[in-house]
Amino acid sequence: MTEPKWELDLGASIVGGGVVRFEVWAPLRERASVILSPHGDRREIALQQDQLGYFHGVAGDAPVGGLYVYLLDDDLARPDPASRSQPEGVHGPSRIIDPNAFPWEDDGWRGIPFRDFIIYEIHVGTFTKEGTFEAIISRLEYLRDLGITALELMPVAQFPGTRNWGYDGVYPFAPQESYGGPDGLKRLINACHREGLAVVLDVVYNHLGPEGNYLGSFAPYFTDRYKTPWGEAINFDGPHSDEVRRYFIDNACYWVTEYHVDALRIDAIQGIFDFSACHFLKELAQAVHSLGEALGRQVYVVAESDLNDVRVIDPAHAGGYGLDAQWNDDFHHALHALVTGEANAYLSDFGELAHMSKALSEGFVYTGEYSPHRKRRHGSPSRGRPGSRFIVFSQNHDQAGNGLARLSRTQSSEQLKLAAAVVLLSPYVPLLFMGEEYAEEAPFNYFVSFSDQSLAEAVRRGRNAELADFEWTSEAPDPQAEATFLDAKTGARGRRSIDQVYLYNFYRALIKARRGSSFIADPGKERIEIRRFEKEMILFVERQLPAETLFYFCNFNTQSASLRLMLPEGKWVKAIDSSSEEWGGPGQGAPEAIESRGMEVDILLNPHSFVLYRAHRS
Repeated sequence: MTEPKWELDLGASIVGGGVVRFEVWAPLRERASVILSPHGDRREIALQQDQLGYFHGVAGDAPVGGLYVYLLDDDLARPDPASRSQPEGVHGPSRIIDPNAFPWEDDGWRGIPFRDFIIYEIHVGTFTKEGTFEAIISRLEYLRDLGITALELMPVAQFPGTRNWGYDGVYPFAPQESYGGPDGLKRLINACHREGLAVVLDVVYNHLGPEGNYLGSFAPYFTDRYKTPWGEAINFDGPHSDEVRRYFIDNACYWVTEYHVDALRIDAIQGIFDFSACHFLKELAQAVHSLGEALGRQVYVVAESDLNDVRVIDPAHAGGYGLDAQWNDDFHHALHALVTGEANAYLSDFGELAHMSKALSEGFVYTGEYSPHRKRRHGSPSRGRPGSRFIVFSQNHDQAGNGLARLSRTQSSEQLKLAAAVVLLSPYVPLLFMGEEYAEEAPFNYFVSFSDQSLAEAVRRGRNAELADFEWTSEAPDPQAEATFLDAKTGARGRRSIDQVYLYNFYRALIKARRGSSFIADPGKERIEIRRFEKEMILFVERQLPAETLFYFCNFNTQSASLRLMLPEGKWVKAIDSSSEEWGGPGQGAPEAIESRGMEVDILLNPHSFVLYRAHRS
């Protein structure tokens, strides 16, 4: 791999010859020193402050792997805000790490085009029995055989305890020790690249967790001018915000350089408040893209956003932030409402065939229209944006765990196959949530392991209040209970049923069809024609691709439905039918072949079915 053009100055940096340089930003403090070996032969080294409030200093004979803390104003000992490792947890000392010690083997890795991404999202702690980075390596061949091209990790920044969804991290630079720490994460990414898989890492820049969050002891990282549902808002545009922005942009660049990450997924950007002339996200995207170019790698920045704001993905020269893509919640909501018939909470804005049609042809469903759930107009038009700018899914960690539950726990196999087909053969970048490809039965309820019991109780109350919007009639599983975490382990129920095998094979066939056609080479929305049959609850989708034409039917009806319609002229051969006995379906679905000669033809579709036709080739 090309030598890095960027290095992290914050924290503990190896200079050489046993010398370590320390840098910490503490503009509101008069004095700062670093304490080496705080548990043993304690040694204190005074640091000097510069005009921006950074304290600097060097220490000889500071061993790699040694522990340290900062002492502020002679009386407050705290771990390093830029700690690379927290071996004793969020309240313990930081560890000195040599970032160049790991033997990387991915010199030839340059990444893959984003349009080629087929993303598989996992939670490290529940994806395997062991719950470690290392244990995931043995599953990579399985993912590659499924057809996955990118592995997405839910946040891994050090959080309190040993179990957490990851959104309560308080050390953005330190991989979770119970997962395997820095070396474990590097071994996983190295192995992913060896298997040809890109790695997407979730990062949280809208808040930090409540326990072990000591950044406020050092500097004004937070602001009370804005509010988030999850904790104090980050100070991206107030006094001292230049250095706060630097901290988080350095974090993004750190994952790209020291860990060879291929893409960053920025959590819930609606909680990132910045009214300065250059938005933080724009500055971050520019820094990451410039770094990727310098490294000779394809590196991307993705947003999770419920704003439906195309500025997020519009290029900087057009007034946008220049991010590469964003999660499209509208697509999920439109699909989920149609497949399940559910209409609570935000799903009350969806449920019509027209919503799914617009999601497939444009991206966002709400592009300035009035949203009854929000009680205001919502969104901006996305018609002209490339399909590769949107990530779509039938499930993700939020949807599986925040009120809706896994589809496999509530829907039939036919409904699962229909949802999968709509996602995987869409003109967008598809994402799967771990286990959905075989109807994983394990729930994925929210879990934490706070040591502060009053905090744990507040989380319990908050979860029940949140799930009330989804008409839950019983209490949510206790987030603090270890059983909630253990219940979420995938594969814990042992051998798969025959229906699960059928579904897995169906997913594999869909991904093969997607990768084997020109979907990936040309995921454009402009070559889609969609016809809606409202009474029958059927969508007819025609795709004009550079190398072929194909069309498919999506029957969202709970009953069989027949159509009479004009099809493109020619002979059409059925390529995939979710009703086929091959996939555990009822069989006797749509015809194997259709001859269209400018006259209407009759098609009979099974309930909750998907049928794909390709042009016949002699």
